[in-house]
Amino acid sequence: MAMKEIYRNAIATHGASLVKYIGLVNDQAAELSGGGYERKQVYWGDPDDGVIRPYANSAKTEDLLFDVPAGKVGGWRGYSAKTGGTDYGGSNVTVETYAAAGEYRLKASLTAIKHIETV
Repeated sequence: MAMKEIYRNAIATHGASLVKYIGLVNDQAAELSGGGYERKQVYWGDPDDGVIRPYANSAKTEDLLFDVPAGKVGGWRGYSAKTGGTDYGGSNVTVETYAAAGEYRLKASLTAIKHIETV
């Protein structure tokens, strides 16, 4: 029997309580630094079938926007703190290269943590 949606949503809500900040990593999985970069506080959307999406505001309407240094953005990671803390993992993204400092938008519509039914 597969786990019910109510269970997957409860697990997603608990997971959201652990991941307080989102940070970016380069194509070698090292967190970015410099160029005004900092982790962003995250507000998680309501779980839907075990899926939660990250937003920049409590209204859950804005994507996360990061200042990034020259270099590459290759993924995002969820953290327990603004600096240091626990790295809970994340996902790779299509690598974007910046010749100079710029802005990177992590789109909520394309970003999620999915809590699966069962395996």
